[in-house]
Amino acid sequence: MSDTAKPAPATRTIKVNGHEVEVDPALTLLQACEAAGEEIPRFCYHERLSVAGNCRMCLIEVKGGPPKPVASCAQNVKDLRPGPDGAPPELFTNTPMVKKAREGVMEFLLINHPLDCPVCDQGGECDLQDQAMAYGRGGTRFEENKRAVEEKYMGPLIKTIMTRCIQCTRCVRFATEVAGVNDLGLVNRGENAEITTYLEKAVDTELSGNLIDICPVGALTSKPYAFMARPWELRKTESIDVMDAMGSNIRIDARGREVLRILPRVHDGVNEEWLADKSRFIWDGLRKRRLDKPFIREGGKLRAATWDEAFEVVRARLEATPKEKVGALVGDLVPAEAVMALKDLTDKIGTPHRDCRQDGSSVGVLPNGERAPRGAYLMGSTIAGIDEADAILLIGTNPRHEAPLLNARIRRNWLNKMGLKVGLIGQATDLTYDYEHLGAGTDSLTALHEGKIGFLDVLKDAKRPLVLIGSGALVRGDAHGVMSAALKLAEAVGATGTDGWNGFGVLQTAAARAGALDLGFLPSAGGRDFAGILDGARSGEIEVVYNLGADECDVEALRDAFVIYQGSHGDRGASVADVVFPAASYAEQSGLYVNLEGRVQQAIRAYFPFGEAREDWAIIRALSGRLGEALPYDDLFALRQRMIEENEVFATLDLAEPGAAPSASLFDGAGALSGDGFSLPIGDYYLTNPIARASAIMAECSTTFAKPKALAAE
Repeated sequence: MSDTAKPAPATRTIKVNGHEVEVDPALTLLQACEAAGEEIPRFCYHERLSVAGNCRMCLIEVKGGPPKPVASCAQNVKDLRPGPDGAPPELFTNTPMVKKAREGVMEFLLINHPLDCPVCDQGGECDLQDQAMAYGRGGTRFEENKRAVEEKYMGPLIKTIMTRCIQCTRCVRFATEVAGVNDLGLVNRGENAEITTYLEKAVDTELSGNLIDICPVGALTSKPYAFMARPWELRKTESIDVMDAMGSNIRIDARGREVLRILPRVHDGVNEEWLADKSRFIWDGLRKRRLDKPFIREGGKLRAATWDEAFEVVRARLEATPKEKVGALVGDLVPAEAVMALKDLTDKIGTPHRDCRQDGSSVGVLPNGERAPRGAYLMGSTIAGIDEADAILLIGTNPRHEAPLLNARIRRNWLNKMGLKVGLIGQATDLTYDYEHLGAGTDSLTALHEGKIGFLDVLKDAKRPLVLIGSGALVRGDAHGVMSAALKLAEAVGATGTDGWNGFGVLQTAAARAGALDLGFLPSAGGRDFAGILDGARSGEIEVVYNLGADECDVEALRDAFVIYQGSHGDRGASVADVVFPAASYAEQSGLYVNLEGRVQQAIRAYFPFGEAREDWAIIRALSGRLGEALPYDDLFALRQRMIEENEVFATLDLAEPGAAPSASLFDGAGALSGDGFSLPIGDYYLTNPIARASAIMAECSTTFAKPKALAAE
């Protein structure tokens, strides 16, 4: 810095409607006015998108500036000139000039807009409707015919009525900047300008539903939700999404026991204000193929039964089975309370055979069989920490399918830091940003660590390198060896233990996995893991299996065992069950979930379960009483106190605590690497769990997007 250069001031004093306020000079005038408590109307401006400045609704008056209104979204506080004698710059949002300008802008916006609010899906939640009432004129002076625009095909999720479009370009900027696809654009000029998809192509992104949220008019609306309800008819419940391990904050809108839509809630540390398509449009699967009463298999067929009958059959079978021949499995969607209850029940029974890793990974356990520290199965940098990374290495993962919103954060970092380098070891795929493909498997990981690949220098030169290892690298026989190699690489490049930065992380794919690992739902001494329980069921060494919602595994291996299946849907697990316990879905019970960064969050019941279905933990508690081994809690409060005794992380909600990165020495003796390429854990993004497979919306998405890609890959 030269002697004459001065650092930019941290704040600057301005006047907004006569009131002084201290603001950051980097803020736009729109943001500064809102910081002073003044409302500024807008259509094209969005806090998380680039500035377009093309709707002109945010006009304000700047004293001493040009004798015309100024677009407040397109000018910064630092560009304001001081008044006479260094007086603070003055802004006005309520002068006659501003009022007349806004009325004129609104009149122009409504020239071609159809007056169809009573039948528009956006009615009641429309920015244009609200601002026309607040800032518009009482009438219009235009009598010309309104123009009409052809509808555009944007896929199975987005309904278009493009005559309503006001060309704010929010959708174009979101698709290009956040989603990373170039499927939308503005064509033509003037009166003929319109938003369109290129070549009548569906918007191919896992984040397309957010286009509906950011559209300020009714041009883009939800096709599955069309004409289903008005917003004031719906009961709104704040909850947590379980379609992936992100723990996105959501709002469930239901009418009676029917979910009609799912929307995102703002949480800057997790999903910001976005939501992935599977999480948003899964709702029709919540009411289809449901298990609403207990079933017992007799003569090879399932018949409806009472709870007493089902409990009695299970009691008799468990009492007749040696404890060493009983196993327990946990699936991907169950809340942590149910995991705790099942763990306590297996301890009461005395069986050591239990596992929650239905993908077959070895995460959460060290080579010597001991439980791994928390940092060995969570994302150390936290989700928000991705923004701080200046070099990223992905190992055996496709974050675009495993965690679309996390992938969007990586893309944003890549856009903001033009020099950000991303490396990938695993299957090459479209991640929506440029990356260097370093190889397919463990040979490339070894070569990178040995300095035979130049990307090692990129990681070493970075101040905050990030190493993310996915499930595809850990669902293998040499998983401990892969973990050891990844940790040694992370230590060698300074990704761990540098200035408080923990740049090592495991990218979980299941909502229930981290919580189950925190509670220690793992084989105890001499116990079998998930694959071992399946093998034991095949060989007859495991005679009874309690399957708590595990459907994404080889359920055919369980056919020779006596299977107790507890779940919400009649899916794969129920097809081989001898007794079926109907359980509530994630929308029908309150429960805790731990996301991939170790953040404990609470899902809230939106409505009561269907038929005779009950909450997961309550079923296990009732069964324990029938077995004469009653668990010591009768309500959620007591059960959660028990969870806190097991692991104190459950005492605090909404706090990301991934723990310190584990030392690579913990994985010494892990064995040799196989040299095989890393697989990807998700084949079809839209059909990954029982709720998704019950959803007609997800089936249509799979047909439109996933299956053509799979055929092309073949």
